[in-house]
Amino acid sequence: MRVDVLGVGFDNLTLAEAAERGMELLHTEGTHYVVTPNPEIVEVCREDPAAREAVNGAALVLPDGIGVIKGAAMLGTPLKERVPGIEFAAKLLEKMAGEGMSLYLLGAKPGVAEKAAERLRARYPGLRIAGVHDGYFQEDGPIAEAIRQSGADAAFVCLGAPKQELWMAKNGPAAGARLLCGLGGSLDVFAGTVKRAPEFWRNHGLEWFYRLCSDPRRLGRMMKLPLFLLHVRREGRKR
Repeated sequence: MRVDVLGVGFDNLTLAEAAERGMELLHTEGTHYVVTPNPEIVEVCREDPAAREAVNGAALVLPDGIGVIKGAAMLGTPLKERVPGIEFAAKLLEKMAGEGMSLYLLGAKPGVAEKAAERLRARYPGLRIAGVHDGYFQEDGPIAEAIRQSGADAAFVCLGAPKQELWMAKNGPAAGARLLCGLGGSLDVFAGTVKRAPEFWRNHGLEWFYRLCSDPRRLGRMMKLPLFLLHVRREGRKR
């Protein structure tokens, strides 16, 4: 049973459990997709029924963001731990590389996916990169067909939320990969063009603050965190 946080149902798994579940999906017939909502995305889902349907329709909904963990605890339904999308992806890639599986990279600015592919090949020997495409495209059909033609086992869809969630819900079956993962700006991290917060900040639930300090333009987006906590408090009173 999923843990409901303001209308978004989260799977209550540890990082290790989530990676294992991802591999199970890779070995299961059909197409499945993974989403990793943070408080900002939960707020989008509150206002956008289509986004909420796409997020809740995922095979795995993982809590990326300390705010989600705190929100679930405030509602009396605690989650085991935060599962950042980038860390879930890294664990999944280790397992995929061990089985010689293939991956398609979709998203980011031109050239980023190619650089990420190069670095991932070096980091995960055994992983096969089936293809790449940047996030600047007009029509979904040709992209979904490119993924299908590549024969990729999995695809990392990094288009930003809620575009990536809507894209996977709509185009997953046409893309043909057994597992699609919506991972926001992860390609920039894999490519080395953006650095994650140091471990101290991550371990203390302050990665969001580090990112804000590194890029003050994120302030408008970050203002959704206190709004999210306000809505959680109101929901807690109702319950």
